[in-house]
Amino acid sequence: MVLKTFGWSFAVTALGLVAAVFYGGWTAFGVVAILSVLEISLSFDNAVVNAGILKKMSAFWQKIFLTIGILIAVFGMRLVFPVVIVAVSASMGPIEAVDLALTDKDRYQQLVTDAHPSIAAFGGMFLLMIFLDFIFEDRDIKWLGWLERPLAKLGKIDMLSVCIALIVLMISAMTFATHAHQHGGTHVDKAETVLISGVAGLITYMIVGGLSGYFEDKLEEEEEREHEAEEKAEREGKPKSAVVMVGKAAFFMFLYLEVLDASFSFDGVIGAFAITNDIVLMALGLGIGAMYVRSLTVYLVRQGTLDDYVYLEHGAHYAIGALAVILLVTIQYEIHELITGSIGVILIAWSFWSSVRRNKAIEAAEGKAAGSDDKTEVSSGV
Repeated sequence: MVLKTFGWSFAVTALGLVAAVFYGGWTAFGVVAILSVLEISLSFDNAVVNAGILKKMSAFWQKIFLTIGILIAVFGMRLVFPVVIVAVSASMGPIEAVDLALTDKDRYQQLVTDAHPSIAAFGGMFLLMIFLDFIFEDRDIKWLGWLERPLAKLGKIDMLSVCIALIVLMISAMTFATHAHQHGGTHVDKAETVLISGVAGLITYMIVGGLSGYFEDKLEEEEEREHEAEEKAEREGKPKSAVVMVGKAAFFMFLYLEVLDASFSFDGVIGAFAITNDIVLMALGLGIGAMYVRSLTVYLVRQGTLDDYVYLEHGAHYAIGALAVILLVTIQYEIHELITGSIGVILIAWSFWSSVRRNKAIEAAEGKAAGSDDKTEVSSGV
């Protein structure tokens, strides 16, 4: 079962890691491995969400999501999108950016380094909004209750996450400007770049969130219409109209899934810039991670067992928050890529361990309750 579900992922991993060794030696191997784990960690909750929706779809639309969808996810978001980011931030054409990345890595590295403040501000704000919207939402299940309970109460204030994100952006821009001024003012204009890029990241997040909300509402409408059509068809003896509605509902499910996947993969792409500026290593690492996310989605649909690890979503979002802070800090200071990659893995592992402990505690409590019930029955029988 595991080999059948993850077979393609294993094959892509082997090819990707071998390609990384030929491309840049064992250092490149390590970077690609970290990027793969990072992408899987950040997209773990994406797989859970995808599985919840995918299991409602017909076998045909599941195949569409896992074939055409994987092309959009891997080649569109993980391969094309990083090129677009670099091309826009470095003011060059996409083809020129790819050519430069392959033929003149030193020059490409310099261009990306020069553009890093805008990339970091854009990505940092996008990731920060994902994290803030998560921790300010009141949830039934809380991982770090001492922290999440008061934050959930604060979250009742409208637009709080946007206000905090803008304050963080202003502080980042002002800090960068002060730092540049102390060094002769040669890069004072970068403060404006940081501010504009950060606002662009915030706008992008709000657009993606708006699209996701639109498709989600559309999906709910279609499901209601489908239900009404099925009831009407049963009364009139015409089941064909219900089939049409199922098709439309599945189509909107597919669109909704693609928007969701794009939004989650976006943080992986942006987070990758905190680890490496090499677009080849980025494409290899994120591509491997994307394959595992799709395989994990299929596994969840077929098994439905990982929903029990309820804190994994929390761990993934805390990892996103850590990456957001790291990206904003790297506007001015350099942080080693191993530190960046390790934080996400540690948080995911911690949340998984906490989930396992929670499940064991629940099982123990249920066992004690069952034991006390048995004793009561025996004593009453005596």
